[in-house]
Amino acid sequence: APDIPVIDQAYSKLSNSITVEWRAVPGATNYMLTAQDGDSFVETLVKNSPGTVTGLKPATLYRITVRSINSGGKSQPSPFRKVKTVLAAPILSVRSLSCDSISVSWKAVPMAAGFSVSLMRSDGLGRMLKQNTTNTSLIFTNLDPGALYTIKAYAWNANGMPGDDFTYNQRTSPNAPVDVKVAFNSDALRAVVSWMPTEGALTYSVTVSSGFMKLRCNTSSASCTVPSLQCSSEYYVSVTAYNDAGASEPTDAVSLKTIPCAPVNISIEEDEPGHLLVSWSSITLGHYYVVFVKSDDGLEVHCNTSYTQCHFQSDCGFIYFITVFAYNKAGQSPLGDVFNFTTAPCCPSDFRAVLTSSDTVRVTWAPVRGADLYETRAAGGSAVVLCRDTATACTLSALHCGTPYNITVYSFSEARGSNTSCAPQSVATAPCSPEIKNISKEGLSIVSVQWQPNNEEATYVVTARGEAGLWHCTSTRNSCTLMDLPCGSAFSVSAIARSPAGQSFPSYSIPLETAPCCPNDLTLTQVTQSVTNISWSVGRGAQTYVTTLESPKGQAKCHTLQTYCLLGCITCGTNYTVSLRAISETGLASSCTYQGYSSSACCPSGVKLYRLSNSGIRVFWQASDETINYKADLHGSKGNFSCTPSSGLSHCDITKIPCGDVYTVVVAPVTNKGPKLTLFPSFCPKKIYS
Repeated sequence: APDIPVIDQAYSKLSNSITVEWRAVPGATNYMLTAQDGDSFVETLVKNSPGTVTGLKPATLYRITVRSINSGGKSQPSPFRKVKTVLAAPILSVRSLSCDSISVSWKAVPMAAGFSVSLMRSDGLGRMLKQNTTNTSLIFTNLDPGALYTIKAYAWNANGMPGDDFTYNQRTSPNAPVDVKVAFNSDALRAVVSWMPTEGALTYSVTVSSGFMKLRCNTSSASCTVPSLQCSSEYYVSVTAYNDAGASEPTDAVSLKTIPCAPVNISIEEDEPGHLLVSWSSITLGHYYVVFVKSDDGLEVHCNTSYTQCHFQSDCGFIYFITVFAYNKAGQSPLGDVFNFTTAPCCPSDFRAVLTSSDTVRVTWAPVRGADLYETRAAGGSAVVLCRDTATACTLSALHCGTPYNITVYSFSEARGSNTSCAPQSVATAPCSPEIKNISKEGLSIVSVQWQPNNEEATYVVTARGEAGLWHCTSTRNSCTLMDLPCGSAFSVSAIARSPAGQSFPSYSIPLETAPCCPNDLTLTQVTQSVTNISWSVGRGAQTYVTTLESPKGQAKCHTLQTYCLLGCITCGTNYTVSLRAISETGLASSCTYQGYSSSACCPSGVKLYRLSNSGIRVFWQASDETINYKADLHGSKGNFSCTPSSGLSHCDITKIPCGDVYTVVVAPVTNKGPKLTLFPSFCPKKIYS
């Protein structure tokens, strides 16, 4: 083994390690460093001096020894040295309290007598700040807003020995933006807010507030657009800068006044003939108003005022279109409602009365000067209908149907009184609408319609309308008959009355449905001995179908939405009657009958095979009916063979069968004429013969 090494020095620069230096030992290939703390120790194998033992505890006294190693073994431990590891680094908690200060705090470090904390801009600008303290927190002030700082801290022990250091990067929050400007777009009711960028800011938030309402716009640039502003509102705009350290103080609020809203509560009246008075309600932030009045001949005038009313001259018989705008420094209010006003016409002329519906008359006349009001009077029987209006048209509604009326238009003027020289005009209203009382079916395609007659000398027309077409019948009485209605069809039945005065409104429609059509084609196909498939064509108007096969031995029935159905429990060799019911969505049904159906003859039972020789077999069976003849068929790859028994026997022999093959044997009934049923292989069971 090599000689014992001698330690020159041992020291700790990190809280978890001790570095050892010793003189090299001739012949040694490795060295074993040991750090012992009571009963625990840590060993590290190194090649040469110096060597470091890691994984140690901070502020702990260790006994350090070194042993030299070669192929011959290990030396004895060197004389020990006592070395204490340095203090652990304090773990910092750092935050920016404001745009020019940073708060640093940490937990107490065992064995620490004090702490040293330094701070410097990460870009190297400015000077380094350093503070020593025995507390566990301190604050750096008078820092640059929005700047990134590097903070380094370590603890020292009672001997002034520094421990591990801890480094942390922290940015101060940004300063508030400056030079905030607001540009208002009156057409789009939005504002563009801009400012000078501030150092260290990553994003900006614009707050636009008015009372309890706040709008916000976030951006990473130096401008932001705030949409959806309200008219007649004063907003206060401020900008706040943000970075990962927090937010700046908001800027001083900038006032923004939007355009006024469109004036409301606009009233127009002709306070005296030839003069119009336009008035409206006062608008918040409205400094002055402009009223535009345009007549229907294209002439336009306007009035500019700081009050809430304007006067205009007018002529009789004209229509005026009136718009009011409010203005302030921000611009013009949006377009509000456009009002029209018709001045009083002059004396009526060119009088016309036209029947527009069975109970409504439209009365028109040319505009006339000097008239303040028109009265239209319609007298018919004991009833009088009046209409008063300043317009040159009047609609007399709710007149009695089938009644002649005398209609007169009177004009009124404050200066001349009433003009009663207008001649009346006679107008008869259209007949009254009939009311269908009953619809009865008199046959498969015949329907009788009855109604309440309520007109004199009127002709009634009944119409059945459906996808299949139109059917009509006409009568001067109280009923008529619709003929040849198709099956499976839905109709809407209504009636009208006609007279020389016109045509009434249609009556309320009554729904009518004819029974569904029977399917034209019906096919029965035997699937197995006891299952039969029935299919049929679509019956118009049918939603579901009920098919029935019935015999003295029993009944098979199926109810389906499809046009086919599988019926089970069919008895072989039985004659069935076939019927079908087509049922509509509302429950109307048609019963349909078709040609009868006979199921296939019954298969035999107890089929057994006996070998007669190498080239022959005998086939036995039990007949299901003594009147049925049977035939045995044998099918193989080398040929097909068959046999038919003599009368009254239940067996037959098949000979001269090629050897060395596997055969399928089927015994099936045959008809009186000889040939088998076409589907017998799927009905009767098979036997395998080898």
